[in-house]
Amino acid sequence: MTATRAADAAAIRTLLEESRAAWDRGDGAAYGGCFTRDATDVTYAGTVYRGGAEIGRAHQALFDGFLKGSRLTVEIDEIRFHGTGTAVVVTRGEAGKGRPRRLGKVATYTVVREDDGRWRIAAVQKTRRRRLLEAVSFRFQPATRPATRPAVH
Repeated sequence: MTATRAADAAAIRTLLEESRAAWDRGDGAAYGGCFTRDATDVTYAGTVYRGGAEIGRAHQALFDGFLKGSRLTVEIDEIRFHGTGTAVVVTRGEAGKGRPRRLGKVATYTVVREDDGRWRIAAVQKTRRRRLLEAVSFRFQPATRPATRPAVH
């Protein structure tokens, strides 16, 4: 990995850490600030929010309501670069009041380097992981098991 690619991967990790910290503080404006002006956020419930401002506003309402005091856990599984200013990041995570027993959600982020040089989230899609369904599929159709991939490439 080149020094530039390593620096970009570190900046992307920092971006996701900033979004996690904003969530943990219940700071919708800071959370929305991690997204591009025209970002798309597809939530676990299937709601589609557009733009960092709307994402921040909606999440502030959530942070003030049923997500009050929640914590976000995010672990990066993979960062794949596509050119010099775009990357796809696959994560596992969970949001809740306590420490999660397992990370039951998968999120796929598209992140971009904007004109100011900062990486921001352009799109995120969140999905619940169905471990039992995976296990059944892998048992009866072994070819459905994904190959192991490196974390950054």
